[in-house]
Amino acid sequence: MQPIAQLEGRFDDVDGRYVIVVGRFNHHVVDSLVEGAVDALVRHGVDEANIDLVHVPGGWELPLAVQRALNRLAPDAVVALGAVIRGGTPHFEHIAGQCNAALNRLQLDYDTPIANGVLTVNSIEQAIERAGTKAGNKGFEAAMAAMEMVSLLRQMGGDMPADSYGGEA
Repeated sequence: MQPIAQLEGRFDDVDGRYVIVVGRFNHHVVDSLVEGAVDALVRHGVDEANIDLVHVPGGWELPLAVQRALNRLAPDAVVALGAVIRGGTPHFEHIAGQCNAALNRLQLDYDTPIANGVLTVNSIEQAIERAGTKAGNKGFEAAMAAMEMVSLLRQMGGDMPADSYGGEA
């Protein structure tokens, strides 16, 4: 019986071009997410000159800016960051749901990783916890996911059939 080929992203081959698209709304939280994302990329060998920051008003505007970045900047990956905090109206559900669905569609349409670091939380306290206090920094985690996917997709190559990945057993 032949061993099962296994592939997973590594962090030793992640240099490339990264675009971080940032929703400014709730900037007191989002600024920490940006710091975390940039820190993760630089720590793993991405040259700061290969990191672009694109600022948009909020979560609703993220997908359009991500699409334009994919079209014009041709990054290896995009990291989308923002914070959508539940309020007293259904606005939260509309913004969070549509933003997430659009980002997912874009990554599939463009065959390019889009790490979703858009916080969707019930309170400002939860947002602060996820921006670098109790629950870690979700910006850092999103950048890590982006790099891991860049590495994995490089290993998988272009239009290679599934049985010829060349992964190690």
